[in-house]
Amino acid sequence: MICFLAKRLINNYDKVQDPGVRQRYGIISGAMGIAFNFFLFIIKLLAGVISGSISILGDAFNNLSDAASSIVTLIGFKLSGQEADAEHPFGHGRLEYVAGLIVSLLIIITGVELLQQSVNRIFHPEEVDFNYYIAVILIISIFVKLIMFQSNFSASKLIESATLKSVAIDSISDVVTTSIVFISALINFIFKLNIDGFAGILVAILIIRSGWDAARDTINPLLGEPPSKELLRDVSETVNSYDGVLGVHDITIHNYGPTRIFMSLHVEVPSDRDLISVHDMIDFIENELHQKYHCIAVIHMDPVVEGDAETDELKKKISEALIKLDSKLSFHDFRIIHRHDGRKTLKFDVVVPYDYTLSDTFIIDYLKRYSLIKDVMDCEITIDKEKRADK
Repeated sequence: MICFLAKRLINNYDKVQDPGVRQRYGIISGAMGIAFNFFLFIIKLLAGVISGSISILGDAFNNLSDAASSIVTLIGFKLSGQEADAEHPFGHGRLEYVAGLIVSLLIIITGVELLQQSVNRIFHPEEVDFNYYIAVILIISIFVKLIMFQSNFSASKLIESATLKSVAIDSISDVVTTSIVFISALINFIFKLNIDGFAGILVAILIIRSGWDAARDTINPLLGEPPSKELLRDVSETVNSYDGVLGVHDITIHNYGPTRIFMSLHVEVPSDRDLISVHDMIDFIENELHQKYHCIAVIHMDPVVEGDAETDELKKKISEALIKLDSKLSFHDFRIIHRHDGRKTLKFDVVVPYDYTLSDTFIIDYLKRYSLIKDVMDCEITIDKEKRADK
């Protein structure tokens, strides 16, 4: 429904990288959430009061919490779309993540309160009055929440929004919780078995779990996440497609909101190539990355000496040493520095996974011993942790 409304209410609705377009998607989601959830709160509140069911009442106030969450979502998208200013030179995009975190906390608080009430209902049970009208109300609620899940999930994929994904997760969780409420009321109606308090506890646990999952999805981008394998591969292929690029490494990607992405990387180029032409090529690469990924790209140029017998021989030894140690390891920034005192220093970086078991000291000592570098010249080896996600 969000995407359906977006096509009719948003100009250039398909330009989802535009902060203004993203903002309008979020506003539509927030407005829809406020309307639907407040409607569900009213009808479930009536059903809960009439039936005396703690689980139905808890489900009703869960919808009221969802309506409040939708207000937070709407405000979050509105604020995150503001332009950068003197106090916030990188914009306000991360407010969208903050809004998602607030939504998650409201969900958890609702679950905890319902848990307390449900435990009390087990020790002090009350008669539940269930009828066909209440059944219809719960079925309507499930149907509405399915619509909200599909709408927010599709929109979250389209604009890559953790906040809308949190709303979608909460909606499908509500489908499960309302279904449990319905089944428990039905069991009480048919078999005269009052499990209302136990159903309330189960509903509360599911609400808390959905809030926790949603919080995790918003905390991770706030703290900073590594880029995916697919994105790193795509960026590398784009850069390596240029004639004159020998390699690319140290790709770092971070963001200040879904539409404000910063990328830095090191590009290896022949050391004997004209500096002006290399600079022009780097500019072209930065512009292509900007157009392709809607990012601000900064490239550091690494000159690579080609055809030098001493460098090639040492590089071969290091490559053999790493293959023998572990094929998952790699190296870059390989160069010999000629110092003013006449001595030479070999410098390079070794890339290892974050969870690698061998220590940095062991790897460095091993490479020096295996290649006999220390007998030839000074050596400075830097261990780099791999900056990518496992998925």
